[in-house]
Amino acid sequence: MSKNRLGKGLGALISSDNKKNDESVSEDMNNAIKNIYVKKIEPNPFQPRQEFDQQSLEELANSIEDKGVLQPVTVRQAKPDLYQLVTGERRWRACKLIGVNKIPAIVRDYSDDQMMEIALIENLQREDLNPIEKAQAYKTMLDQFNLTQEEVAKKVGKSRSSIANVVRLLNLAPKVQMFVSRETMSMGHARALLALDNNELQIKTAEHIIKNNLTVRETEKFLTELKNNKEKVEQKNQKQKEKEDKKLKTKENQKSKQKNANNQIDKKWLKAKEKFSTYLNTEVEIKNNKNKKVFSISFDNYEDVEKILSKLEK
Repeated sequence: MSKNRLGKGLGALISSDNKKNDESVSEDMNNAIKNIYVKKIEPNPFQPRQEFDQQSLEELANSIEDKGVLQPVTVRQAKPDLYQLVTGERRWRACKLIGVNKIPAIVRDYSDDQMMEIALIENLQREDLNPIEKAQAYKTMLDQFNLTQEEVAKKVGKSRSSIANVVRLLNLAPKVQMFVSRETMSMGHARALLALDNNELQIKTAEHIIKNNLTVRETEKFLTELKNNKEKVEQKNQKQKEKEDKKLKTKENQKSKQKNANNQIDKKWLKAKEKFSTYLNTEVEIKNNKNKKVFSISFDNYEDVEKILSKLEK
C-alpha cells in the first residue's frame, strides 16, 4: 500500500459526527445508523489488541445495561448476512456479555488496509494496548504500510524515539514479552533486559527480577554486576584457552622433535621398537641419547606392569 493512501489519523477515516443513537437513519448515508444483531458481527481480523480486561468489560456492560449503547460501533459488511467490526470491540463484547440482542452500528465500506490502519491507530491513540501489543502494532505500520518511524510517530502523536524504544521490545525472548504483556514486569524492566543478547539469560534474569520484586534501578544495577561478572568469566576462559593452546603447541613441538629424531634412527632400531610394542602390547618409544638408544615403555596402571613382567618371566 502506498503512503499517500493512508489517512493522517482516525479523523481522516471515521467521521466524528455520530450523534444519533436510535433506530432512525440519518440523512447522511455515510453516517447511517442501523441496529444490527450482535451475533451477526465478528471481531476486526486486524485487531492488534489481544487481551481485554474482564473487570473493565463488566463495568462497561453494567453501564450499557443501565443506559444503553451511547455510541454506535463501526462495521463493514463482509458477507450478505455477516459484518466485521472496525471500531468498538469493547462495546460489542460488553453487549455479548449481558445478552444484548442488537447494537447500533454505522456500516462503512473499508478495504483491508483501511481496517488495519483504523484498528491500529484507534487503539494506539486511546492507550488501550499493552507495550508488546503496541510494539507489534508499530511494527505492522512500519512493514505493512512501508512507513518510517517518524511517519508512524506523527500518526499516533508520539516522538520518533518512543516508537523506536517500543519496537525494540520485540527483540526480547518470547517468554519475557509475555511477562511484559501481562504486566508482570514494566516496560522499564524490559528495556533494561535488552542489554542481554542471550534469550536464556534474558528469561532467567526476568524471573529473578519478578521473584525478588526488583525496581528498575535495582534491575539496572543487577545487570551491571552481571555484565562485569560475565566479562571476568570470559577473561578467565580466555586465559585458560591460551594456556591450553600453549600446552598443545608444546606437545606438538615435542612430537615434531621426536619425529625428527626418529628420522635419524636406523631402520633396524625402529623395527626393533615395533616388535617390542607388539610383543608387550603397549606403546614403546625409542630415541637417541648421545651414543645410546633408549627405549621407553608407557603404562596406564600397575596391572599393565605386572602383565609385562609376566611375559618377560616366561
